[in-house]
Amino acid sequence: MKETIIKFCKAQPVLLIAFFAAILTMFMIPPDSEYLGYCNRAVLIQLFSLMTAVSGFRSIGIFEKITGLLLQKAGNIRRLGQLFILICFFSSMLVTNDVALLTFVPLTLLAFQRISDEKSRILTIVLETAAANLGSMLTPVGNPQNLYLYDTYQLTAGIFMKTMLPAGILSLICLICLTFLLPETSCQSAETKTEAIPEICAIAYGILFLFCLLTVFRIVPDWLCLIMAILTALIFDRTLLLKIDYALLATFICFFIFVGNIARVEAVQQFFSEILNGRELLISVLLSQVISNVPAAVMLSGFTQNGIPLLLGVNLGGLGTLIASLASLISYQFYRKSENAQAGKYLLVFSAVNFGMLILLLLLHFRYLISV
Repeated sequence: MKETIIKFCKAQPVLLIAFFAAILTMFMIPPDSEYLGYCNRAVLIQLFSLMTAVSGFRSIGIFEKITGLLLQKAGNIRRLGQLFILICFFSSMLVTNDVALLTFVPLTLLAFQRISDEKSRILTIVLETAAANLGSMLTPVGNPQNLYLYDTYQLTAGIFMKTMLPAGILSLICLICLTFLLPETSCQSAETKTEAIPEICAIAYGILFLFCLLTVFRIVPDWLCLIMAILTALIFDRTLLLKIDYALLATFICFFIFVGNIARVEAVQQFFSEILNGRELLISVLLSQVISNVPAAVMLSGFTQNGIPLLLGVNLGGLGTLIASLASLISYQFYRKSENAQAGKYLLVFSAVNFGMLILLLLLHFRYLISV
């Protein structure tokens, strides 16, 4: 039992921090009727439904199938790396950054089993990680913080795209340029054998995913999306309900309680509001480096009405340290456990790429920093 608890705490450090932060503030503000208004129900439902749909896609092997077809076109290490990086960048817009990395980093490691080039393997995985974090910032459903901020500040699709597109375009250009550091050495990608995809399941999960998008864009009510998600799982694959990242949902709930309580302490609210005023981009980037960008988004949103620089900050803040975006830890864990892994070298390359791109993207949005 003790070992299980220790293992859980190591696997979910952000949830642990959020939980104790919530408990601490409950001594300051005892539970009352206002607690019911803390949680953003729409965000929790949208996250649950999206995770159900994406888990369904993964369970029928649709991502592996697509990757297998694309890998047939790779003839050298550079093109192989470019394929994986572009796949991560664009797929993360729809299936979230963590799902993109959970799916494609293992396939990358499999493909590199026949290639004796550790430098290229490390650079490819590092660029895949950056691509997933950067591509996911371009859509409201790309990552949890976007989903939350899109709903919290009642943003429109047009405003969202106008805000994030310049950073997205520059990010893609940088990633493509960095792939030219990969050699053009001939390679043979590992064969990926996948079973035939059950069409009826693919259609069902596709319909559920469409419902999720319509809910995010406020066309379909969230309660209907929730019903669709549960029914789809019960009818086609009940195990999908066990694959939901309930720890992420619990983390959001804990931070909702923490922020809700803190916001009711007048002195604390005034302090954070004054510090944040005109500094949303910089502070959200810095805070993301130590507690990751999802909790940073939830925490800071309670103290500012300037949603645009905050949206930019928590997305750009996913670059930098290994914990700035928890999705980055997924890639690192996969690589660290692989054969002949060089964790120290990986962290050096990761830091160089991430901090380099972070500085470049901050310069692009310098206008949000000049008031600091």
